[in-house]
Amino acid sequence: MTPLFISVLLAAMCLECRAQKDNVLQAKGEETAAAGGSVTLGCLYNSSFPSGNYLFWYKQDGNNSPKFILSRVSGDDGNTADEFKERFSSTLDSNIRSVPLKIQKLQLSDSAVYYCALQPTVTGNTKTLYKNLWSKDSGILHNIH
Repeated sequence: MTPLFISVLLAAMCLECRAQKDNVLQAKGEETAAAGGSVTLGCLYNSSFPSGNYLFWYKQDGNNSPKFILSRVSGDDGNTADEFKERFSSTLDSNIRSVPLKIQKLQLSDSAVYYCALQPTVTGNTKTLYKNLWSKDSGILHNIH
């Protein structure tokens, strides 16, 4: 039986970034892995704020809107959407400014564009972030990869 391969495109975005140095970087543009295996998607970030940075992961498949996977904040476990809790995980390491996304037990439905996003904030108002993500020009979300 021929193994199924999962193709993952990576895209990065910075929401409400206040300076040029506030950004995220996903070095690899595409990952390919076998169904049933696992993959770790890298995301490095720079921020003018020493702490209180919120990092987010989103999944976008087909022409659908990006779907929230999880969020992480310095010194906190963050939040993971229920449908992703079993196979998707991430840990924010503020020392090396990294928030990799690990996907286990890969399924064909995991083939998608994955967005790593940064919101430097002092207040930690994630409701504002969510609102602002959807109010941005949708072309930005679709044309990053």
